[in-house]
Amino acid sequence: MSRPGEDGLYTLSNRQGMHVLVSAHGATLVSWLTADRDGRMADILLGYPDRVGYEDNSTAYFGALVGRWANRIADARFTLEGVEYQLDPNDRGNHLHGGGTGFHRADWSAVQDATGLTMTLESPAGEGGYPGNLKVSVRYELNDDGALSINYEATTDAPTPVNLTSHPYFNLSGSGNIGDHLLTITADEYLPIDPNGIPLGVESVDGTPFDFRQPAAIGPRLRLEEQLKNKQMKDALGFDHCYRLRGGRSAEPREVARVFDPASRRTLTVSTTEPGLQFYSGNYLEGVIGRRAEPYAIHDGFCLEAQAFPDQVNGADAEAVILRPGQVYRQTTIYRLGV
Repeated sequence: MSRPGEDGLYTLSNRQGMHVLVSAHGATLVSWLTADRDGRMADILLGYPDRVGYEDNSTAYFGALVGRWANRIADARFTLEGVEYQLDPNDRGNHLHGGGTGFHRADWSAVQDATGLTMTLESPAGEGGYPGNLKVSVRYELNDDGALSINYEATTDAPTPVNLTSHPYFNLSGSGNIGDHLLTITADEYLPIDPNGIPLGVESVDGTPFDFRQPAAIGPRLRLEEQLKNKQMKDALGFDHCYRLRGGRSAEPREVARVFDPASRRTLTVSTTEPGLQFYSGNYLEGVIGRRAEPYAIHDGFCLEAQAFPDQVNGADAEAVILRPGQVYRQTTIYRLGV
C-alpha cells in the first residue's frame, strides 16, 4: 500500500505495519519504521532531523540515490572514444557520487500508485561534466514480506558512464553502535584502496578482516588495535571497500549479504543484480546531527551499496559501465527486513 506525498514526501507501507518514507528530493529513503520480534517499533535508517539537512546531503548522503556515478572516479576524469572528460572533483581530487550536481541534490518527479512509487529525472549533457542527456527512473515497492525493491532504468542520447546506487545507513537496533551486528557477504575478493579511496586491484579476503563469508560481528574488527594491524582498515578508519561478488552481474537479483542484530532479532538481507557491493561502516558519522537526542558517533550505522566497481570507467572493463544510445541501463536491488 502506498500513500500520496505531501510536500515531496511519500509513504510505502505493508501488512506487517512497516512504513518507508521517501523524499522526492534526491529520491531519498528517509526512514523505515519496523517492529522487532517483541513488536517494538524503531526506525532502522539513520537520517537528518528535518528537511534542511537533506537539501545538501553531500557529506553523509543519508538514504540518497546517487549518480551518475556511485563511488569514486580517480582524478575526476575519464576518457571515452578518445575524448577526455573532466568531472566535478569533490573528494580529495576525485569525483564522488556524481559530484556537487549529483542526483542526491536533484528534485525528482514522482508518481505514486497502489503498489509503489516511481520517480524520474532528466540529467542534461554536461551536468557534472558527463556527456549525453540521461533519463533516469527508479521505482520503490514494499511488499508484505518486508522486501523493499529498488528498480532502476536509464537511457541516453550519447555514450556516457552510468553507475547508480542507493545509500541508506542501517542500524537494525534503531540506535547505538553497530558492533554487535553479524554480517555475511558472499564474496571471495575485495578491492583494496589507496589513501584517497581509489582501488589498487583485487585481493582475496582470505586471512583478512574483510572475510565475511561466514557470519561475523562487525565490532571486533573495528577496534583500534585491530585496525592498526591492517593498513587498509587503518587508512579508511574501518570498512569503506567494495567487494567483488560471486558470479558477477546477474540477470536476476541474488542474495549477496545478510545482517543479523542479536538485540532486536531483526535480519536484513541484500539481493542485487550488480557485481559489486560497497560495505561502509559509518567511519565519518562522528558529530553528524541526526534524529537522535545526541549527535551520531562513529560506527553508528552501516551501508551496503550495490553497484559497479569504483573507478571502473578507467579500468580494463570500462565498456561494461558505458551506456549507449538504444541501450537501457537496468539494475535491481532488494533490501528485505524480517524477524
